Amino acid sequence: MEKFWLIVQREYLSRVKKKSFILTTLLTPFAFALFFVVVFYILSYEGDKVLNIVVLDEAGLLEDRNIPSAKDGSIHFIKSTASLDTLKSQTEREKYSGVLQLPIVRNIKSNDYTITYYSETNPGLEDVSKIESAIKSVVKDYKMDKLQLDKEQLKYIETKVTLDPDPLDETKEDNSSFSGVVGAMLGMIMGMLMYFVVIIYGMMVMRSVMEEKTNRIVEVMVSSVKPFQLMMGKIIGVGGVGLTQLLIWAILIPLMYIGAAFIFGIDPEAMNTVAIDGQQVDMDDMEAKVMMFMAELGNMNWWKIIPLFVFYFLGGYLLYASLFAAVGAAVGDDLGESQSLSMPIMIPIVIAIYIMVTVIRSPDSSLALYSSIFPLFSPIVMPGLLAFDPPGWQIAISVVLLIGGILFFTWLAARIFRIGILLYGKKIGFKEIGKWMFRSM
Repeated sequence: MEKFWLIVQREYLSRVKKKSFILTTLLTPFAFALFFVVVFYILSYEGDKVLNIVVLDEAGLLEDRNIPSAKDGSIHFIKSTASLDTLKSQTEREKYSGVLQLPIVRNIKSNDYTITYYSETNPGLEDVSKIESAIKSVVKDYKMDKLQLDKEQLKYIETKVTLDPDPLDETKEDNSSFSGVVGAMLGMIMGMLMYFVVIIYGMMVMRSVMEEKTNRIVEVMVSSVKPFQLMMGKIIGVGGVGLTQLLIWAILIPLMYIGAAFIFGIDPEAMNTVAIDGQQVDMDDMEAKVMMFMAELGNMNWWKIIPLFVFYFLGGYLLYASLFAAVGAAVGDDLGESQSLSMPIMIPIVIAIYIMVTVIRSPDSSLALYSSIFPLFSPIVMPGLLAFDPPGWQIAISVVLLIGGILFFTWLAARIFRIGILLYGKKIGFKEIGKWMFRSM
């Protein structure tokens, strides 16, 4: 057992002391902070060009009303009674940015209305959206006047419908309609985190085995420890490196985020409006949704979610890392060969991601049930379902089968590892690996 922990210690320390590990661990939070700053300024950029658009009103839409300018000041509308040719010539002399022609409304009941914009350069997508939205508002008022509709009464037609789920059993906790959205978002984050951890650190185990096999270091190591101990030592050592890196990032990324906001004077609350269909929409409603989101997070059963997530995190890593270690032992320094042999391991991981994305939209489906208890899928699918509070029996079956899957695939990987780790100079295929699985010890 002492030799086993020496292997774990060696795998762990040899990686955390590397300059590449230190630089990656420290620079990644800095990169996130830089990304946050750049994205903030990009989204905050409103452009430095103001459009002064002259409007030729052939339909009489503007007889007793004006077109509202864009709230951000990027577009101003100017009414004119001059001819189209005159306005075009004035635009060519850069008196106006463009000419907007409003044709006659021939059918008051038609839902289509095409306007024409003349300019030297085509307007941007955002400008097009703002112009269309402004004219849409004017046409709406024009039609309401022509049809003699009461504007105040029409406001009562717009009704916001909210679904409020209520359990049949009054003793159960009442859920809000927002809980499904929160569950889907949380499930997606947890599932994607599992996906990246399995891929990144599983591959790291495979590369570690390949390097030591190529350098013949493993020949010295297996003379002192059993192949199974060597394999598990590498898996646990690399897993410890991954946990260390994730813990450091969990601390540094929020600190870098706060520091970047302070240094660059970024105030997210200052961005209290967003543009939707060219209209500046107040963010008060969005702030209310954020508060509802935080409230739903507080209502989650974290005492169950966190321990189970850690279990699936470790279980998924142990299961797939053992398979990646077996592939690393079966191949030499041929990277192409390792990619072909690791393909059967990658396929269930990728399938699990697609299943997870599907089942968070329908957490009570048969697909969600069977994929959450299948050992090759459950480390990614079940974390995505935890926010939806799956029944206890489903979780119990999933846990038992995952433990069984870990034992089985670790045993299977060990049989491949013990033969492949000392085999050199031979191209290995799936047929050869299949023989190793059933060869007597």
